[in-house]
Amino acid sequence: MLHIKEWQEEDRPREKFEAKGATALTNAELLAILIGSGNSEENAVDLMHRILTDCKGSLRTLGQRTISQLGKYKGVGPAKAITILAACELGKRRLQEEAKAKEKVTSGRDVSDYFASMHELQHEECRVLLLDHGHGILGDVLISKGGMASASIDLRIILREVLLAHATSFILCHNHPSGNLTPSREDDQLTRRVKEAARMMDLRLLDHVIVSHGKYYSYNDKDRL
Repeated sequence: MLHIKEWQEEDRPREKFEAKGATALTNAELLAILIGSGNSEENAVDLMHRILTDCKGSLRTLGQRTISQLGKYKGVGPAKAITILAACELGKRRLQEEAKAKEKVTSGRDVSDYFASMHELQHEECRVLLLDHGHGILGDVLISKGGMASASIDLRIILREVLLAHATSFILCHNHPSGNLTPSREDDQLTRRVKEAARMMDLRLLDHVIVSHGKYYSYNDKDRL
């Protein structure tokens, strides 16, 4: 095992970052900069490469690990584990921030990115994205928060929040903690009920998006709205 200090200078993560920028580094190299050192058998880059391999190369999966799970790797104590998880959380928050900075919603992907924080929840939540006549974002509101099985959703609350925000259209979004994005019969029924109730109030339901673990299902994209 070669220590990083023994590498050619242009191959060392920090030096490569300074000379070529962040995009020139692999995920393992970027994370190695954060943890600083490996263990007696692996340098920081090799250690992070092994951890990422166990996560199938997914930063999202890495971010779902717990401090204790990461602590099973030799050389990763609580401080390093927290640093790794903090970096993953920042990446998720940046994605959500960029989505919220958009002036308009144009696709199910936009909705999924906007509600990035919902993807990893262990309970179901339903939120409404409030839009103006040009599909510009006015904000969002939590409608219900339930257990693992389902979230209780009241149509009156949805319509009240839309009207209070002076929105003309809106999008429903809820998560499936199980990871299965296939809409349930209850999801289909909810979509129909909300769409009909909105129409009677001269409002438009533009989409119903289900999110989970970085993926999404859009009723509108599937021509089911």
